[in-house]
Amino acid sequence: MTAIEIQALLAETQQTPHLHVATVLMLSTAGRIGAILELTWDRVDFDTRTIDLRVKEKTHAKARAFVPMNAGTTELLKQWKGVGYSDFVVEYKGEGLKSIQNAFRKAVQRAKLPGKVTPHVLRHTAVVHMVASGCEMARVSQYLGHSSVKVTEEIYARFAPDHLRKEAAAVDFLKGNAIAIKEPVGDSKH
Repeated sequence: MTAIEIQALLAETQQTPHLHVATVLMLSTAGRIGAILELTWDRVDFDTRTIDLRVKEKTHAKARAFVPMNAGTTELLKQWKGVGYSDFVVEYKGEGLKSIQNAFRKAVQRAKLPGKVTPHVLRHTAVVHMVASGCEMARVSQYLGHSSVKVTEEIYARFAPDHLRKEAAAVDFLKGNAIAIKEPVGDSKH
């Protein structure tokens, strides 16, 4: 998703506060929806500005990460914590949620985004933005909780600004030559 699409989605989720919190968390932690919906307040540390998406008992197949909170997420969660009634960060009427699919789909429609935008797309969006801004692949891999940087590179390296730049330079056969475009011989009509 582009930055404009992200802003449109965030604007539409604001009318549904728990959805807005979940969306911000998915984007700012690059966490999967399951990790976000299972997140409890005891794993949000405002003093160290960190979020621990890991759970003690491994009830999920995919690894989870321990990530820092950015300023925007910290402020949003501080406000949200004062409103909530349960141990879950993403809650509705004092209860944790199993799904936000319907509310998310409606927000995507209101934002006029392609129908293929799902909660999991937010994880990929976050990673693409990190990689495109030049973040080191090994650090992005840690942020995602990947078991190996190789996994991250295989999926996301193509979004790095310098990805394949060395390879492009190797086939720059015009390097060092003066470039002059000449008119073609013959008919000049296109």
